[in-house]
Amino acid sequence: MERKLLLLGLLRRQEMHGYQLYEFIERDLAICTDLKKPTAYYLLDKMAQDGWIGEEQVQEGNRPPRKVYHLTDTGEIVFQELLRANLSSYQPVRFSGDSGLAFLDELPAADASACLYQRRQAISDELLAAQSIPEHGGSAQLALRHQVHHLESELVWIDEVLARLEGKS
Repeated sequence: MERKLLLLGLLRRQEMHGYQLYEFIERDLAICTDLKKPTAYYLLDKMAQDGWIGEEQVQEGNRPPRKVYHLTDTGEIVFQELLRANLSSYQPVRFSGDSGLAFLDELPAADASACLYQRRQAISDELLAAQSIPEHGGSAQLALRHQVHHLESELVWIDEVLARLEGKS
């Protein structure tokens, strides 16, 4: 649902060919989604078959023809339904790293700390990357801000765990 919502929402704002869509997602929304290029093209084809988006072959200069996608009236209805469903639902967040935390005491404290410092660095790097994404304005900025807030909270939390391991709290 979320990936379809993302693609429909982007096409609602502007007609684009597949590579433009994917490039925008990779450049500006990768922090918020893990949509891969093959999946994006698969979904575009499926949504075209379902009548949610239309496609037109466009030739630019000597380049090979490209499919340019646009939202259809049916796609607009589906977009509105998906948007409302997405905004009104809550999906619990599962942190894959929590499995290791359940067994943290099985490592010597120095080893556990070293591993968590590596994790902390990765979180810090991700936060810096998110903070370097240019502001989009409007509500699109909310998704980015949500990720930044989560990463900032994650840093505070991991610092508390490290302090516990190092006997500082």
